[in-house]
Amino acid sequence: MISVLIVDDHPVVRQGLRALLAVQDDILVSGEAADGSSALEQTSALRPDVVLLDLKLPGMDGVAVLASLLADSPGLRVLVLTSATDPAAASLAMRSGAVGVLYKDIDPDALVRAIRSVHDGNVLLAPEAAGSLMRSGHDAVTGIAALTAREREVLAELAKGRSNREIARALHVAEKTVKAHVSAVLAKLGVQDRTQAALLAVRHER
Repeated sequence: MISVLIVDDHPVVRQGLRALLAVQDDILVSGEAADGSSALEQTSALRPDVVLLDLKLPGMDGVAVLASLLADSPGLRVLVLTSATDPAAASLAMRSGAVGVLYKDIDPDALVRAIRSVHDGNVLLAPEAAGSLMRSGHDAVTGIAALTAREREVLAELAKGRSNREIARALHVAEKTVKAHVSAVLAKLGVQDRTQAALLAVRHER
C-alpha cells in the first residue's frame, strides 16, 4: 500500500482527494493537514510514503513546508498539487526537492497514476511547469553532447530516479565511481542537483 498525506487548507479539496484515493486498491490516505505546522506533525507521526502538498497554505508557505518536510524526512516523496499557476513557484518547488508539480485541474485518473509514479521513483511535471523550468536550463541541454558514454548511462539511470547504490548495481561499478560520474554529469549540464539533471534527460529523449 502507498500511504498518502493530503496537505491543503480547503476542506472540500481534502474531502475530494480522500474520496478519489479511498477507492484505489493500492493507496491508503493516512492523514490530512490544513496548514504547514500540522503537515510537519502528521508527517513525523504517520511517516507517509507520499505527501500531496498545496503551495498556498496559511501561515507557513508551501515551499517552506516542503523544505522542512525534506529536512526531517530526506527520503519523503512530495508531490505538489496546486492551483498556483505561477511558473516561478513550480520551478522553486522542484528546486526545493519536490518530485513533481501538478495543477488541481488534472484528470483524477492521471493524479492517481502520478502518485504511483512518484512513489516508484519517477519525477513528474505538468507540461506548463516543465516548459518554464526547462527554459531556464535550455543551454544545459547542449551539455548532454559533452557527456561520455558512461556518463550518459548514469544520466539515464538518474532519470529513472535511482540512487547511487542502485546505479552502481545496475552498471556493475563501485558506488564511489557512480558518485564521481554524477558530479561530472551535474557539472557538464550546469545543474545543481539530480532532479534537474533527470528533467533535462527526460526532455532530451522527447
